Amino acid sequence: MIPRYTLEKMGNIWQEQNRFAKMLEVEIAACEAMSKLGLIPAKDLKAIKARAGFSVERIKEIEEKTHHDVIAFIENIGERVGKPARFLHMGLTSSDVLDTALSLQMSEAADILINDLQSLAKALADKARLHKYTVMMGRSHGVHAEPVTFGLKMALFYDETTHSIERIKSAKKSVSIGKISGAVGTYANIDPKVEQYVCKKLGLSPAKVSTQIIQRDGIAEFLTAIAIAGSCLEQLATEIRGLQRTEVNEIEEPFYKGQKGSSAMPHKRNPIICERIVGMARILRANSMAAMEDVAVWHERDISHSSVERVILPDSTILLDYMLNKMTKVIEGLVVYPENMKRNLGLTKGLIYSQLVMLELVKRGLERKNAYEIVQASAMLARDKAIEFKDALAENQELKKHMDYSEVSRLFDIKYHTKHIDKIFKNAGL
Repeated sequence: MIPRYTLEKMGNIWQEQNRFAKMLEVEIAACEAMSKLGLIPAKDLKAIKARAGFSVERIKEIEEKTHHDVIAFIENIGERVGKPARFLHMGLTSSDVLDTALSLQMSEAADILINDLQSLAKALADKARLHKYTVMMGRSHGVHAEPVTFGLKMALFYDETTHSIERIKSAKKSVSIGKISGAVGTYANIDPKVEQYVCKKLGLSPAKVSTQIIQRDGIAEFLTAIAIAGSCLEQLATEIRGLQRTEVNEIEEPFYKGQKGSSAMPHKRNPIICERIVGMARILRANSMAAMEDVAVWHERDISHSSVERVILPDSTILLDYMLNKMTKVIEGLVVYPENMKRNLGLTKGLIYSQLVMLELVKRGLERKNAYEIVQASAMLARDKAIEFKDALAENQELKKHMDYSEVSRLFDIKYHTKHIDKIFKNAGL
């Protein structure tokens, strides 16, 4: 069973307490590396590791004076550590600590999102297998086309969800980057071995080249992967909304005991969760655009990206976490109406078999254009007169030259449209 992660856990990643804790990990790892290089005495490293700590409230107090969060952070640690604190932040610049800590936060967030996606994939796979042969109407342009199965729809969204898993995994790799290279990325005041040590200890890859910051293309990739995952959820939510319409009534979002659909109309059961997901997907896409805007900075660094990231990274990861948990519950509790699906298959009185009749005429020697025109004439007659398609075909004198009524009737077989379902499921790994 894939563990469920609470929204509180995702939110905690972006709390100041966790941010400063990650920054402290970076600072201590850097001190360890410098001690190994003989730059910090062992007794001072021991004191730093034993006493180092911080108070978010105290950092805020100091920042009121310094107007610099990292300096306030270092000063607060120094108050606890004492004289050995002079070795803290030695040769580092603020972004060495901030960007490396941010990478740790994004990596943690990515792990939660991957687990969320795996939970959704499981729910979709279960529903796909359950309704593998539950036949329903396939639609193009919103208009009846040819039969599919509800299981096939769920298999499609399962496959799409696995794509999102792979994209988030790839994006996690892109943002799991650390840098300890100094003010402009030249290692002028710090040995490159410090960066190697810190990154290895923290489970990050060292930036191959950096300036004062880690370049923002990785964060843009991360936010874009999140936005795409949100768009895939939007497609699934839109499908559910469309099939829940009263005129269709093939599936429904779960509606819980005590739930109310409308303040005015007691009969209403609305797809509110799916509508919420659609709206949130728009925010994710907007945030991904903001992340792309952050890629361009002046020279070796400015801070135009920083304020943006403090909004879009928590917002996007928390939103997608919420959306995935909500959609998983929707899929698990989805109400399916196979009888309504069967009813809707018959609404066009057999027109859904028009392609099969046309292809049979082609097999019997007609040119495709002529076969199309023959079948279309009967299809339009059936629509206009609201009669069975088979009966309209029976009146078609051109068609009678090539097929009799019994031969036409044998083509109206729903199993023709489901004969490759097993193969498709196998392709999807179901």
